[in-house]
Amino acid sequence: MGRTFYHTQENRGTDLYEPIVCTADNAWLGKGYYFWENNDDATFWGIKFKNKTGKYDVYKAEIPDDNVLDTVFNRQHYDFWIKQIERAAKKITKSTGSKPTLKEINDFFLEKEVWTKFDGILFQDISQNPVHYMVKEFQYKKRIQLALYNNSKITNFVLHFTGEC
Repeated sequence: MGRTFYHTQENRGTDLYEPIVCTADNAWLGKGYYFWENNDDATFWGIKFKNKTGKYDVYKAEIPDDNVLDTVFNRQHYDFWIKQIERAAKKITKSTGSKPTLKEINDFFLEKEVWTKFDGILFQDISQNPVHYMVKEFQYKKRIQLALYNNSKITNFVLHFTGEC
């Protein structure tokens, strides 16, 4: 049994049967299938960034998290994650003379197969969605994403709803 996660895409007129892999150079954790832990974050992402057609789709899926590097809630995983990122950044900085880009970091991880023993990485950032915060200027909610590398772990991938931008 897995946890429910949400995948957002612009509405393309037909339902997806599987998520679309993200291959953008600025993807936080490289090439992968990106999911939101919270339906509100998936909706905000659709309105803000998946709005080219005027509509967006939010899909839901069940994904087991037993082989996911949990940098949000597991301190050992978080410490490991930080160590890997900083080690890679230092190596790249030493060889190039400048701070690495996300693409350079992710290419390094791919080349060195750093994340291959994990099905994905659970990570968080701070949401810019003002609707999520009931206290003025206090961003107390985590915005949690799953970058999934092993799409065979996805089950029950279905359209959750279509929204308008």
